[in-house]
Amino acid sequence: MDLETIDYRTEDGVAHVRFARPEGANAVSPTFSRDLRAVMLEIEFDDAVKAVSVTAEGKVFCAGGDLKLFHESGLGMPRLATDMLTDFHSAIYKMNRIPKPFVAGVSGAAGGAGLSLMGAFDLVVSSESAKYTMAYTRAGVTPDGTSSYFIARHIGLRRMLDLTLTNRVLSAQEAEQWGLVNRVVADDDVDTATAELAASFAAGPSWALGMAKRVVYNGFERPLEEAGEFEGVTIAESMARHDGQEGVAAFVEKRKPDFTGE
Repeated sequence: MDLETIDYRTEDGVAHVRFARPEGANAVSPTFSRDLRAVMLEIEFDDAVKAVSVTAEGKVFCAGGDLKLFHESGLGMPRLATDMLTDFHSAIYKMNRIPKPFVAGVSGAAGGAGLSLMGAFDLVVSSESAKYTMAYTRAGVTPDGTSSYFIARHIGLRRMLDLTLTNRVLSAQEAEQWGLVNRVVADDDVDTATAELAASFAAGPSWALGMAKRVVYNGFERPLEEAGEFEGVTIAESMARHDGQEGVAAFVEKRKPDFTGE
């Protein structure tokens, strides 16, 4: 892959995605969006990748849209935004559909489109000094990046409206209390904690973990009967696979399971 704004490598079943434009606060731009979509395609079709760790260079995880670039486009701003969102949203849709856990590690701040993107990850590890804000209406624009879907579900409608209309800034502790992030760690531990969590998924029953992700998202979106039917089909399939057989046997035999990811 020829990437300009993201570093990508794989190791021991984990894809390590690192936003790599710290001089621009890792802002979302058409280039970043194309890079993100390319990374998601790579992860989707690399069977060796079982889990994903996403972190960022610099002091800011992602400051949001590249407003300087948008300003420079003048009256072409709507077209530039539409071009960017075609790839940005496509990358997020794909990430959600890929049956592999995505773990984000946030240091510094996530704002605007950066917060929207963070909301789409499966799990989020936050540094204790991180700050979170929507920021869109402060710039006279409306939310994007699928925040109306994911973040509203994570924190509830009234809190989502609060963040969106007032642009209040949440501390890491408030974000954890609200359900916006999963856990808070020391600033120096974010990258390590994120990578270790992804590695634990990659080394575990990775097929079951990836499909469990799909079961949860599917159940949240579907009527009761459809959710239950998908659960039934998926758990039956998991029980026919090696890790399902091994996991049940290990539980009954009171020993550590030997998972292979299959």
